[in-house]
Amino acid sequence: MNILIRLLSGMMLALMAGCDSTQKESQTSLNSNSGEHVAIDLLSNQIHNNKAAYIPAQCYTKTRNKRGQVHNPCFSCHTVGQEPNYIDDSAFQMAYDFRTYSRTNRWTNLFKDRSAVVKAISDEDILKYVRSSNYFDEEGNIRLASLGKQVPSDWDVNQNKRWDGYVPDCFFNFDSEGFDVTPQGHDSGWRAFAYSPFLGTFWPTNGSADDVLIRLPESMRQTEAGLYSRIVYRLNLAIVEAMITRKNIAIPATDESVYQVDLNRNGVLDMATEVVYRWAPTKGQNMSYVGKAKQLQKKGRIHLAAGLYPEGTEFLHTVRYLNVNSDQKIELAPRVKELRYSYKQSWNNYSQLNSAAMGEVIEGDQFPDRLRTITGNSETGVINGLGWVYQGFIEDQSGHLRPQTYEESMSCIGCHSGLSVTADSSFAFSRKLGSSNFQAGWFHWSQKGLSGLKEPQWKDGRWEYTQYLLENHSGNEFRNNEEVKNKFFDSKGILKPAEVETLHHDIAHLLEPSTERALTLNKAYKVIVEEQSYIYGREPHVLPLNDTVWDIIPDGETTGVEAPIIKPH
Repeated sequence: MNILIRLLSGMMLALMAGCDSTQKESQTSLNSNSGEHVAIDLLSNQIHNNKAAYIPAQCYTKTRNKRGQVHNPCFSCHTVGQEPNYIDDSAFQMAYDFRTYSRTNRWTNLFKDRSAVVKAISDEDILKYVRSSNYFDEEGNIRLASLGKQVPSDWDVNQNKRWDGYVPDCFFNFDSEGFDVTPQGHDSGWRAFAYSPFLGTFWPTNGSADDVLIRLPESMRQTEAGLYSRIVYRLNLAIVEAMITRKNIAIPATDESVYQVDLNRNGVLDMATEVVYRWAPTKGQNMSYVGKAKQLQKKGRIHLAAGLYPEGTEFLHTVRYLNVNSDQKIELAPRVKELRYSYKQSWNNYSQLNSAAMGEVIEGDQFPDRLRTITGNSETGVINGLGWVYQGFIEDQSGHLRPQTYEESMSCIGCHSGLSVTADSSFAFSRKLGSSNFQAGWFHWSQKGLSGLKEPQWKDGRWEYTQYLLENHSGNEFRNNEEVKNKFFDSKGILKPAEVETLHHDIAHLLEPSTERALTLNKAYKVIVEEQSYIYGREPHVLPLNDTVWDIIPDGETTGVEAPIIKPH
């Protein structure tokens, strides 16, 4: 389907709002405020609670506190996009430009008091729970791998007796280059990379740890003869990294004559130690993949362009509980909250993406109250209209991973389409750590944690996390992270210079919570799992957020932000 037609179904609404056991038990989802029970139905696209579930709960934050002080976490997502992301949604830092329907906040879990039920869970019980894997079984096999052979009938949307979605195939067994290796000693194709965690929600101090892996299509892992080659794959990953980050990328010394590609762009085929980014087709400056992908690129069957991934690119993203290890350090827990998967199924060029962005503006002007229609289902995933499909698994009531329902999956789309901050609908790879870091940034967080990583810095010299603290005066959008407030701000609300200086050299100083906070937030999320109430909100918290979150946003309400914060490119 043409990208413009897809987007005209309502992508602008996500912007105007501000921006996942192979046996399924009979279970229900409990609206903890109204007492309404909703069946977990994977076979239909029925919406039980929120027709605008693509709008994140964070977008309902009250930007003014009781004293009238203005907070701006909105700049994290809403800025001026970098071509070919033609979105400029920086104005949404200043206005709550919601549809009539979506002014009512249906993430009602935000307003629940969980103090009693959280207190009833012991530290020992929650640690035992998060340290048990729901991804692997007792023999170390991937539990959901059986989907490749048999699918439960109540997961099989089209009743064709096979699973048409992603079948988990990552062993989380990473070598010294970040490649995932199967028990048989083969590369699975997945490669872990480290990145500067995105602002706010995904900082571990707010209750979850996460990781991201990338896998390029098979052709980009093969020689021209069609044989697997890690060397070819590593080079093509470096080329993709250069195209997404728009930077030169260091590589092991490589004889360019083997591939007939001038990787270092010096005009001759010699020994290259870096992929030089120089891409300006209108000026005759083009770049090329190597191996079989080079052949397919020449035939127009696979594409290369700045800021875009080649078709067939996959990402795997786990959202984890927080574990406390024997040294009392915070780390990713074995237990997975969500297993999120994305696949780029089609290519859109710059002209199509520009038309799509313009189409969003037209949609907003002509149909100011139309809600967005999202195509897809729980099995094959939901479509973002920009060439990507998103599908995921989430814990069932007993803690096993089950597919997300259609309504639960809708929450993926609000952040992974139509936001100015993304690079080809994704967040993490454009934030990958560079070659000066451990294993050149190709490692999994289980191999090395956040400690000792430097704070990311914008091109104009501003420190990104410090900027977030300055603008938001807290460590999360809801401003209920008292631990961060107490550590980084004095009694007058002014940042403490010594704490900020430590942050510049070690992001774990901000991003990692205390043991007490980690366990408390683990417990709070476990309650949501037991309720199966994801459609009412997944954010772990203990006390209700009435003071910092709107239940209904008043018509005409402004944020109080006078001028947007723009991240320079």
